[in-house]
Amino acid sequence: MSATDVILAYLDIWNERDAAARLTLMKSVLTEDSLYADPDHAALRGHAELSEAIGRTRENLGDLRFTLDTVVGAHHDRALFSWKLGTVATGYDVVEFAGDRIRSIVGFFT
Repeated sequence: MSATDVILAYLDIWNERDAAARLTLMKSVLTEDSLYADPDHAALRGHAELSEAIGRTRENLGDLRFTLDTVVGAHHDRALFSWKLGTVATGYDVVEFAGDRIRSIVGFFT
C-alpha cells in the first residue's frame, strides 16, 4: 500500500458519519495508540478519542467532505500532504507511518 493510499483511507475516516463504521476504518488505517493533534486538539490518543472528536466535527460540517489535494512529499516513514474541506477550508497534515498504518497525525489549518 502506498503512502497516498493510506492517506486516502485516512481521509475516508474523516468523511465517515457512522461511528461504528469509522472505528472499523480506524483499525485498518491507524495504530491502536495513534496520536492526533491540530489547532483545536492538543493530543488525542487512540481510536476512541479521535473518533469522538471526528463525530463532533462531522455534526458541524453537513455534507462537506475532505479530499486529498497534494502529497507534497514522503520520506523516512513520514509524509506531508494538503487537503481540502469542500471549498471552505484547506490545510496540511504531517503523518508518521508504522508499516502500512499511521502512528501520528499533526494537522495545520490554512
